[in-house]
Amino acid sequence: MELRSIIEEINKEQQAVGGIKNVVWLAAGGSYGGFYPGDYFLNQEASEIRSRNITSNEFVKAPPAFVGKNTLAVICSMRGTPETIEAAKLAKKLGAATIALYVDESELTEICDYQIGYDSVAVDSSDFSKTNSAYGLKIAMLVMDVVEGYEHIELALENFKAVNNIYNQAVTKIRTKAIKWAIQNRESTSVHVMASGATFGAAYVFSICNIMEMLQIDSPTVNCCDFFHGPFEVIDEETSVFLLIGEGNNRSNDERADRFLKEFGGKKVFRLDAQDIGINKFDSKVSEHFNHLIFSPILNNVFMRELAYQIKKDYMTRTYMWKAQYN
Repeated sequence: MELRSIIEEINKEQQAVGGIKNVVWLAAGGSYGGFYPGDYFLNQEASEIRSRNITSNEFVKAPPAFVGKNTLAVICSMRGTPETIEAAKLAKKLGAATIALYVDESELTEICDYQIGYDSVAVDSSDFSKTNSAYGLKIAMLVMDVVEGYEHIELALENFKAVNNIYNQAVTKIRTKAIKWAIQNRESTSVHVMASGATFGAAYVFSICNIMEMLQIDSPTVNCCDFFHGPFEVIDEETSVFLLIGEGNNRSNDERADRFLKEFGGKKVFRLDAQDIGINKFDSKVSEHFNHLIFSPILNNVFMRELAYQIKKDYMTRTYMWKAQYN
């Protein structure tokens, strides 16, 4: 079923309670971070729709009171994470319409009302306009258009067609810089990742999934705006900082952080500018919302892999995941 048709059908079914009024994004780990673009889009662009991105087990233990029969729950798990399945069950129990985003079928796809298969961000042959983040963003844009209208919907949908080419060009362009960064950081015991606005989700996924989970290196994620309200106190000439400079309204906040780091940081400060990886090629009316779709796979598939090579780390190994009991 075509994506717009799914949204229109859900909105029609919920007309008795006023149509879609709320969207909740439910997932864990990288899938949770991957929903940042869709949630950010609705919070920035929509005037009537309430949106909230919630990690699965937090939703299970403390679901927001607004979740009910006028809610769309978009739920993502690559292979069927148990707590995400529980979140889907609860969303349905509370009356929400449910859409599952998945790679492998699981109990999640059995539970949810609609199912959308996506391409993994970590697979080189993927269509990067069809990742979980891309589908989340597209769902957000279509929900807004169906419910209250979105003046740039056709332009935005057209720009999705450019995602794959921009990503592939960025991989080639940025690899040399990624190798230099990895060599410079092969002895680092901590890597601070900084971003703001529409890029923050990509920074978060890079920290918790790529650097901490896959490489087992400590990695705090810092919002460029809050950097000046505490975190900048740890900066010295040896601090490893990976700064994302995004496209859009918050670019000036990233640039402010960059000015400070140029003055007080050292040789281990690295800047990855959206313009260096082609995000400025998207139309300026919508480019802000495409930051994550290029940043996140570049960070995973180029920077993480290059650092793994330099530290001689098999990034598929884990200490606790899939081994220790934590339920």
